[in-house]
Amino acid sequence: MGVDEKAIRRWLVTGVSTGFGRELARAVVRAGDKVIGTVRQAGQVAELVAEGIDAVVLDVNDQAAVDRAAAEVNARLGGVDVLVNNAGYGMTGAIEALSIDEIREVMETNYFGVLRVTKAFLPQMRENGGTIVMISSMAGMIGFGGMGAYCASKFALEGVSDALAEELAPFGSKVIIVEPGAFRTDFAGRSIQGAKQAVGAYAGMQAGEVTNIMKGYTGHEPGDPVKGVEAIIKAVNSKNPPRRLALGADAVSGISHKLQSVAKDIDDWRETSIATQII
Repeated sequence: MGVDEKAIRRWLVTGVSTGFGRELARAVVRAGDKVIGTVRQAGQVAELVAEGIDAVVLDVNDQAAVDRAAAEVNARLGGVDVLVNNAGYGMTGAIEALSIDEIREVMETNYFGVLRVTKAFLPQMRENGGTIVMISSMAGMIGFGGMGAYCASKFALEGVSDALAEELAPFGSKVIIVEPGAFRTDFAGRSIQGAKQAVGAYAGMQAGEVTNIMKGYTGHEPGDPVKGVEAIIKAVNSKNPPRRLALGADAVSGISHKLQSVAKDIDDWRETSIATQII
């Protein structure tokens, strides 16, 4: 696996107040690259600057704010070589319990918010090359009971990322879809929301208890976020980066099992599937 020796890259990382985003911004600074991170509150900027991380205020759900931030980032950095779409949040609850508005809100941030930011930088990525990193999840490949809305947002993100990778390939730009498992960030704590109502029929089942299960898991996740961002940087620096980068043994195992299950269904029903074509 070769490594591109380009001296200094210019990074934009969304959602750097905590978690993967914060650790990635720190690692980029340590590597000697330039980075600007985005936060939602102006009061968070000074704390980041104290760590050597430049920052701009951005709500990915506000198109005008995205346009302003993109202009500011380009003015400060002179362009972006690596765009990391990390901002987002989790949503738990059985599909029956979640309102359409709750589902729409998580889609708005995790899918449409990513598209807003990405589209703001696509012209320069197409013209100058670069890498777009989409922070998805193993839940972008596996549907988990009690996390259907979140899974939907990540499945949608992965679909559009695959298409975008094909569209950008002729211009020399790359798209990397990162699929973390459970990492010791604050995702299962501060960064997750639960359905506002409960449906009693799901009590005692994963779909009804997943919020409490995840909150109880906080601080005990097996993944090390520092090692996780090192893997992301390694992929970005590779001359042949993967389309998908699973992070964590749980992600590798879970995604592998899903792919095996899909392959089995195709094989078991191959004759029926093929028989539907016009002869």
